[in-house]
Amino acid sequence: MTAAGKQWEAFRQRVFKMVSVGVVDDPINQSYDVISTAMLLINLVGAFAGTFDSVALKYGELLSRIEAITVAFFALDYVLRVFTAPCLYPGEKGLTPYWKYIKSGAGIVDLLSFLPYYMPMFFPAGAVAFRLIRVARILRLFRINAYYDSLNVIGEVVTSKAQQLLASLFIIFVLMLASSLAMYSIEHEAQPQVFQNAFSGMWWAVSTLLTVGYGDIYPITPMGKFLGIVITFLGVGMVAIPTGIISAGFVEQYSRAKRITDYEREERLNFMRVELGKKDSWTGKTVQELKLPERVIVAVIQRKSEVIVPRGDVMLMPGDKLVLGAEGLKDDHPMNLREITLMKNHDWNNTAIMDLDISRQTHIVMVRRNGKALVPNGSLVLREGDTVILYSKENLNSGDAVPV
Repeated sequence: MTAAGKQWEAFRQRVFKMVSVGVVDDPINQSYDVISTAMLLINLVGAFAGTFDSVALKYGELLSRIEAITVAFFALDYVLRVFTAPCLYPGEKGLTPYWKYIKSGAGIVDLLSFLPYYMPMFFPAGAVAFRLIRVARILRLFRINAYYDSLNVIGEVVTSKAQQLLASLFIIFVLMLASSLAMYSIEHEAQPQVFQNAFSGMWWAVSTLLTVGYGDIYPITPMGKFLGIVITFLGVGMVAIPTGIISAGFVEQYSRAKRITDYEREERLNFMRVELGKKDSWTGKTVQELKLPERVIVAVIQRKSEVIVPRGDVMLMPGDKLVLGAEGLKDDHPMNLREITLMKNHDWNNTAIMDLDISRQTHIVMVRRNGKALVPNGSLVLREGDTVILYSKENLNSGDAVPV
């Protein structure tokens, strides 16, 4: 790939991170999420307010401008998502990733968010139908799922119980169809204007089985009333089936999570936090340029009040706090760390490290003085109040030894 091609792909990747919901490792990405959510909420509030005659009469022009601006943003967002489709489907080539996004559920919702607004310009006769389709833009709110694990759990439960839910809905549909035909047969002669056809019976069956009961259609014959009682009881049970399936799905989901926690194998991991200064060699480099040992990772990057996911292309800056993680050492000779704070009259006070009489199996790893970490070279003179961290291969039986 040429240099220009690499720059173009880097730009595409940058735009992809910007339009991807939940990627907040950069102020631009986070700002785009805020703007996208705000545009959608403003559009929906404006559409709701426009249904009031007094508001539409007074602020109609303002609401029209708001809709035009927000819909234009939706159109731009759709273009950017089509442009970054190869990043969404990295294994696809040619036009395949673009087509996969366009025909996906998210792609269709994104398209319907703005296309019906412009369609009346070309097909004026279908203005009412196009206005109805605009309601699809409210489905964009489901992108907020990326921020909330609880909403994701609901989606996982519905997906895992899809077959049971479809089966229960099929039973409800069959029961509604049978109820509508039965009620039409019984009540048609007594109420020909009310139960005109089977669809009238279907409307009654739906309102009864779903325990709504609007009261606009009801049986008046003894046989019709008896059938209505039976169908009402059946309706309570039928509606409870999907509710029970979803409730059982939630119980299974949380029980599975608990089992994973109870039976998982615990492994010791070691973490340390390092704050970068302007002169540190890591400052100004990306995470992938650090060349860390194989079993050492950058777990988290804390930048001011933000927590950044340490992707390979994240640039490290002065003041960043890096949380480094590593596997615990597995051998038969435990290593130990011990802290010693030098109090008054301690033998090591005012003594250089090279002059200390300590075991060859013990090494001074670090010296902390006034909150700063000092490199323990041989000429460093220890002072009262210093905290000396010792590393030893021996089995230190002291209570302050910390196994690593």
